[in-house]
Amino acid sequence: MQIETIRQRLRALGAKPLHEQRVLRDWVQAQPHDQGRRRAQDFLPQGVREALPALDAELHGLARLLSCHPADDGSARLLVGLGDGQSVESVLLPRDGLCVSSQVGCAVGCQFCMTGRDGLIRQVTSGEIVAQVVLARTLRTVKKVVFMGMGEPAHNLANVLEAIELLGTEGNIGHKNLVFSSVGDVRVFERLPQGAVKPALALSLHTTKAALREKLLPRAPRLTPRQLVALGQEYARATAYPVQYQWTLLEGVNDGEDEMDGIVDLLKGQYAVLNMIPYNTVADLEFKRPTWERARAIAAALRQRGVLTKLRDSAGQEVDGGCGQLRARAVAAAPGMIAIRSA
Repeated sequence: MQIETIRQRLRALGAKPLHEQRVLRDWVQAQPHDQGRRRAQDFLPQGVREALPALDAELHGLARLLSCHPADDGSARLLVGLGDGQSVESVLLPRDGLCVSSQVGCAVGCQFCMTGRDGLIRQVTSGEIVAQVVLARTLRTVKKVVFMGMGEPAHNLANVLEAIELLGTEGNIGHKNLVFSSVGDVRVFERLPQGAVKPALALSLHTTKAALREKLLPRAPRLTPRQLVALGQEYARATAYPVQYQWTLLEGVNDGEDEMDGIVDLLKGQYAVLNMIPYNTVADLEFKRPTWERARAIAAALRQRGVLTKLRDSAGQEVDGGCGQLRARAVAAAPGMIAIRSA
């Protein structure tokens, strides 16, 4: 279901813009319709009031919790069932954050990622994206949403931007607390500045070497790391907010001194933050996670050389919950029939 479809249905029932806004706000903030100064039953047109129970049930069915896997750091990986039997993953993050998925599967095929191994299965609708936030808000407070789960948001741009607009207007989430992540599709740099809600931008860098980036991200746009950073800096200047450059740290692949020199060359003096994330190990892939001590030393060295670097741990280490792993295990165990459980 698309958010625009919900709007059209409400209008057909006699809703004016204020009524439409109220129903959508109650949904995206996961609050009852009778909250606030004016209860919905006193404020909404009769046709909308009569249709609300069925509409609420339909919206509730867009995303349901199949399993929850909490970790010691306060995060929790959620396996989320969609209405057609497909599933995606969301992650409750420490400090009131949430990571959501924008696709079932992914077409980019990053070599170190479980999600892209089966390719793209289908797009996640704008309603299903927002429904992941609503589901998370029934479990805990959500003040930040990052589009870094399953899928490449740029490949589902219309749905993602529609969801971002609702979250940034009626969802009570600050625009810079909505983080759009991309491998660098050029459409991102064209469309994001045009929106009423301009999210923060995170770009998957992972290496400073063009040839290695093509190998690690085989179906990403053929932008060199330097071209990617240049486009990112244009967006940073347009929005007055630093671009986040993502770096999955792979032992023996992109953790050498040559890469560190390349990072300093690319990012020193830029309006940028480097998010360095040690790899979340996948058992049957060749890549390895460096020790935390090694990762910490690399981040410290980069900071000393003038690059703002944040070392982040990938949620789900305790449950082998790297992006796509929960879904893959569930599908392998019982396709279409996944029991609710907790790690």
